[in-house]
Formats: sequence, structure tokens, C-alpha cells
Amino acid sequence: MNPRRTAIALTASALILGACANGGTGRDASVLVPGAAAAPINAGGSDQGLSEPAAAADSDAAARVPTATDSSTAGTVSTDSEADESTTSTSTSSTTTSSTTTTTVPELDVYEPSCVVEVQPGDSLGLITDSFDDETINISTVRAENGLEDDTIFPGQVLDICVDNGLDDITGSERERNPAIVAEETVAAVKSQQTQLNTLFAGYGIRDLQVDGVSGPVTRQRLCAARLGLALDVTLTDMEPGSEEEAALMAADTLSIPFTTAALSERWILIDRTCQIMFVGEAANQLKYIFPTSTGSQGYETRDQDRSRVFRYDPALDNDGWHDSTDFPVAIDNPLNGNMYRPLYFDGGQAIHGANNVPTTPQSKGCARLRPGDQDQLVAWLGLQDAQGPQGAIPVTVNVQGEYVHDILDAVSPDAVSAEPDADTIDT
Repeated sequence: MNPRRTAIALTASALILGACANGGTGRDASVLVPGAAAAPINAGGSDQGLSEPAAAADSDAAARVPTATDSSTAGTVSTDSEADESTTSTSTSSTTTSSTTTTTVPELDVYEPSCVVEVQPGDSLGLITDSFDDETINISTVRAENGLEDDTIFPGQVLDICVDNGLDDITGSERERNPAIVAEETVAAVKSQQTQLNTLFAGYGIRDLQVDGVSGPVTRQRLCAARLGLALDVTLTDMEPGSEEEAALMAADTLSIPFTTAALSERWILIDRTCQIMFVGEAANQLKYIFPTSTGSQGYETRDQDRSRVFRYDPALDNDGWHDSTDFPVAIDNPLNGNMYRPLYFDGGQAIHGANNVPTTPQSKGCARLRPGDQDQLVAWLGLQDAQGPQGAIPVTVNVQGEYVHDILDAVSPDAVSAEPDADTIDT
């Protein structure tokens, strides 16, 4: 053959091959739905838009981009067929012959293909979520986004992986926020609240909250007390993340004495029935203690008080401080039966006394219970720790305020409530 013709033929073959290699068409899968949280995945199954670990994550990548190889001794051939969206190129030299066929998987028939993955054989939720370099895309959030009850998935199933973008990317319908992400945000917010509460209540004799992100009865009791000390509406509800009252809590650097006539006394005790909390202070300028308490149960509510003077203290020296009630006696004095430890009486038979059973709900027969250690601090503050017998005319007044919340008992676990009667009545 003429050498010149040979050179021309080879050059033409190279140009045709180059045109075939760059002539494919298809959707740009790198474009995400506005607000989509996920990294894009190519709807045709290629690794475009995936993180580097995703491209090499598993051996099933070939299943997402099917390829086929064939040998041929034909001459130089180039074809481009849009009907079956496939491209074939063949090249031949004097020494080698090769043929490569690449097939692009048709785009998924869903609202936003770049946000939807079709499960392939051998896939698992972990393999799919790990292929995205986005911490919001995890097993929990993908399960919640797709309403999956567990981790079970099957080949051919389609999964929405653009989590928490307000859309069902399979159908295009609007949806509420992703429950798993909302739960994660709530846990983080509650931890911040608990940390701030521990800071505000430090030094007042009350135990630190466990910073665990769970807003249980003790955290809600502390939130209620904080509202009382920050002049907010007094409730036992959770504190909504991002709310105005949460902003007030997080901005506070100290607690104030609640608005009450109690502060008109030189020494005072304020019992709030809604929060089940006790504030103790001196005049209007010093907050001394804050203790959790349990007041009278339904039918035995602790009565309203406005600067009622404590008229008697009983150290019960003959029984290590435990006084047995006349109206509610027990065979053996012990804290589990609700007997009164070192009681301070302020209204007939109602008293402030120690008890080892101090739930976050009203459970006494009218008294205000404190833990024995808290009662010891209160007695010492009043200068009565060395009293050798009953004392009268104690220099402190008591205020009782707040509403009795009847349905609060519904939130109490059975083991938090004493089944035994409380001994809260003075001897007659």
C-alpha cells in the first residue's frame, strides 16, 4: 500500500475515535436540588459526585457501571447510537486488535435523580451511606427519610439520600423535617441547656444534672426552677430549642430571687408547688439554697402560705432525728416509710422535713420533703444543729405558692412513687 495513504487512514481513525470518546450525552448529575444536604450521585451509576472512598468502596461498583469487552478482526469502525444510549469503538493495528463497549444505565424515573439511589445486589444501608462524604447521610437519617422500620433493603429499591431538604426526592412531594436529624439537634440543645443549668445553680446546694441530652423529670424540674429565678412563665415543660425563653436561659449569668413577699423577711423559705422546688434566702439580697422538694399529693395539698413563721423544730434525738407521726405512725422509723427527719413545723401539722423518698412530684400528706442532707443544711443555716430538744419561735418564715399540677403524676415512673403513707402530722 502507498505509505501516504496508510498515514491518512491512520490519522482519520484517530479523529473518529476521539469524536466517539467525547460525544456521549447525558444529564449533569452534579447539580443537586436546592437545599439538598447530600453529596450527588450520578444517576447512571458512575462515581461522578461521590467522595474518593465511595469510588473504591466496594466491588459492586461494576454493577453500577456495566462494561463488556469483545475481540474483532474487522477494520477501523466507529458507531454512535442514541437509540440505546451506547457507544462502541474499535481500533486495529498490525499487531493488536481490541474492542470496548460502555453502556450507561438509564436515568431513574424519579423527581430528582441526583438525590435517589437504586439498591444494587450486595448493597447494604451502611455501604450506601458510607459512600457519601457527608455526616448527615447516615443509616439513621436515611432510614428516617425513607420511612424504613429497620435496615432491610432489597435490590431495585430506590432510596432518597438528600436528607432533611423538605422534599420527597422520589415523588417530589413536600415532607416534614427528618425525624432523626431533629432528634440529634434536640439532644444537642438539651445538653447545652443542662450545662447552663448546672452553671446557674452551682453553689446553691443542689446536685448537678447529668448532661446526657435527655430532658427527663429532673431536668424539667430544674428548667421550671430556672424560669422562676429568671422571671419567665413558670411551667414544667421542655424548653424549645431556639425559643425566646431558651435564649434568656443561655444569656443569664445568675439567678434572681423570685418575686415574692417572702423576701420581706430577714430569713425566708419559698416553696413552689408547680416546680416542686424550694428557694431559701436572706432578705432581698441573698439567695442561699435551692432544694428539690415533694409537696402534698392530691387531696393533701400543701396549703398556701404568706410569711408564716416556723413555730417548732423537733430534732428527735431519741431516734437519730426521725420523728414518728401520731396520725401516720409506722412500726419502725425509717426513711422509706416517709417518716419525718428533723421536722420544722410552719402550719399546724404541715412541716418541712427530711425523707429519703423525694420524687419530682407531689407525694406527701401535706408537708414539704427534702433529702436528709438538705434538711441538715437547712437546720444548720438556722443555727439549730446543736439543739438538745424541741425548739420554738424559729426565726424564719415560709411562703407556699404555685399551682398543683394534677396530671403531673402521669409522667412519673412507678418506682419513683412511694406506696407508703407519708408521716407529716405533728403529735397532738
